[in-house]
Amino acid sequence: MVEVACCQFEPIVGQKELNIARSTELILEAVKKGAQLIVLPELCNSGYVFNNREEAYALSETVPEGESVKEWERLAREKQVYIVAGINEREGSNLYNSAVLIGPDGHIGTYRKVHLWDKEKLFFEPGNKGISVFNTPIGRIGILICYDVWFPEAHRLCSIQGAEIIAVPTNWVPMPEQNENDIPMAVYLCMANAHSNGVFIAAANRIGEERGQPFLGHSVIIGPNGRPVGDIAPKNKEEIIIQSCDLTKAPHARSLSQLNHVLNDRREDLYGSLII
Repeated sequence: MVEVACCQFEPIVGQKELNIARSTELILEAVKKGAQLIVLPELCNSGYVFNNREEAYALSETVPEGESVKEWERLAREKQVYIVAGINEREGSNLYNSAVLIGPDGHIGTYRKVHLWDKEKLFFEPGNKGISVFNTPIGRIGILICYDVWFPEAHRLCSIQGAEIIAVPTNWVPMPEQNENDIPMAVYLCMANAHSNGVFIAAANRIGEERGQPFLGHSVIIGPNGRPVGDIAPKNKEEIIIQSCDLTKAPHARSLSQLNHVLNDRREDLYGSLII
């Protein structure tokens, strides 16, 4: 069993030191609750709604040398936990909407968001590291970010590579014609993809409003049967949700019956060439 936590909070654009400090407090609180894998929201070190690329660049940092990663490495080492956190990453003149995986021995890997949402395209380059799954002592961890969950291929690539859980740092916003009190459509997308790929999904969303942009909260941990494990977090409240997840169940969940398996039953002979 792995204790998985999603830390839902409100990063503030431009307040990098404050955001890192708040993430530290939440990680320590999650550790007190027994968490072993802790997921933080998208761009939780910098905030999200930038006025221009220059502002985004000024709030970025290199990985793994930057101050955010160093602080999360310190916590992971001291508390013997694993952390997935969204980060504004700089590499030379390029910016990436990224997420880092950090463990007791330091930085394990970085995922760069593949599918950029709306004005992110004005600030960030599309991810160029592909979609990877990282092997750790607590399980095989895939990472996606926010808008990535709209693309079933992304989850399938994680599942094919043996992911037992997909960590999703996210900043979900309202969709057109969505009632503001509804459960976000992204939650249902995660539920469907968890079921169709036999994988746990832990999505940590932010809350609040930033420069006129509201965010939806409702962080969630979903089992490989597609159903939430425990309660979905509320819309506008800082909260840590934590659940015990038996990650060894993920591969078995891909067998839907004695004769059906969601990976083995794929007909690549029919559609493989169409999804290049």
